[in-house]
Amino acid sequence: MASPVEGRIVWDAPRSLWNGGMLIAALVLAPLTVSWDAMAVFLVTSAVTLCAGHSVGFHRRLIHRSFECPKWLERVMVWLGTAVGMGGPLWTIRLHDMRDWAQRQVDCHAFLAHKKHFVLDGILYLHGRLVLARPPGFDPGPGIGDDPFYRFLDRTWMLHQVPIGLALFALGGWPWVVWGVFVRVAACTTMHWCISYFAHTQGPQTWLVDDAVVQAHNVPIMAIPTMGESWHNNHHAFPSSARHGLYPGQIDLGWEFVRLLRAVGLAWNVKLPENLPPRRGITPVDASALEFVSPEQAQM
Repeated sequence: MASPVEGRIVWDAPRSLWNGGMLIAALVLAPLTVSWDAMAVFLVTSAVTLCAGHSVGFHRRLIHRSFECPKWLERVMVWLGTAVGMGGPLWTIRLHDMRDWAQRQVDCHAFLAHKKHFVLDGILYLHGRLVLARPPGFDPGPGIGDDPFYRFLDRTWMLHQVPIGLALFALGGWPWVVWGVFVRVAACTTMHWCISYFAHTQGPQTWLVDDAVVQAHNVPIMAIPTMGESWHNNHHAFPSSARHGLYPGQIDLGWEFVRLLRAVGLAWNVKLPENLPPRRGITPVDASALEFVSPEQAQM
C-alpha cells in the first residue's frame, strides 16, 4: 500500500543547478542591465507565461480539466507553462498530484506539509526532491501522458529558454535576455515555492477539507502575481472550478483569461462551483463561506 509518510529527501542535481544558476545570474546581472524597457520585458513575459501557461494551461486545463478548448490552444498554453522554467508538463502533474494526494491523508511527510522553517523549506523545495518508499501510481489521463509533444517538453524543458533568449537578444540585446530569461525564471520559481509554502501554512480560510492533514489558506497579497492561484483555500474546496477567486474582491487573472477564451469561443464546458456536482467532505469556517456558494453546492 502506498504511504505518504515514509520517504527521504535527496538532492535533485539538475534542478538544483538550474534554480541556483538562474538565481545567481539574476542577482549578478540584473543590477548591471536594469532599464525601464528590460523591466517591462520581465513583467510582460512573466505575466504571459504564468497566466496563460502555468495557471491556465498547466493547472486549470491539464491537471484539473476545468474547461475544454482546442488541442492546438492547449498545446500552446502548455508550452508557455514549460517556458516558465520550472519543469515540463508531466513532471508538474506528478508533483501536483503526489502533493495533493498526500495532503488529503491523515498524515504525510513533512516535506509535503511544509513543516520545516521557511528558509530550510525553500532550500529543500528548490534543490531537493522527495523519494517516497512506497509511492502511489499516477495516470495523467488520456491525451496527456501519451502525447508525444508533452513528452518532448518534459525531456527538454530547460532548452526552451534558448529560443526565448535568442528572440529577446535580437529585439533588445543582453538587458532583455537577462530580465526576460534569468530574472524571470528565478523570480517565477522562487515565487512558486513561496506561494506553495504560505498557502499551506498560514492565511485566511473559508473552508476546511474534512480529515485532511494539511489545510489550504488564501494568500490575498499574492493574488495578482500568482494570477489567482493564491486563493488556494477556495481551490482546495472546489478543485475542479476554473475560477479560484470565488468571492467579491478576490482578483483572479487566470479566471479572467478563461473568461476571455470562452467569450471568443475558444473555451467551453467551463466548470464552476454552481455547475459541479455537490462537493462532499468540506466544512465552512464561518457563515460567509455560504454567501456566494450555496449549501447545495457543498454537501457538508
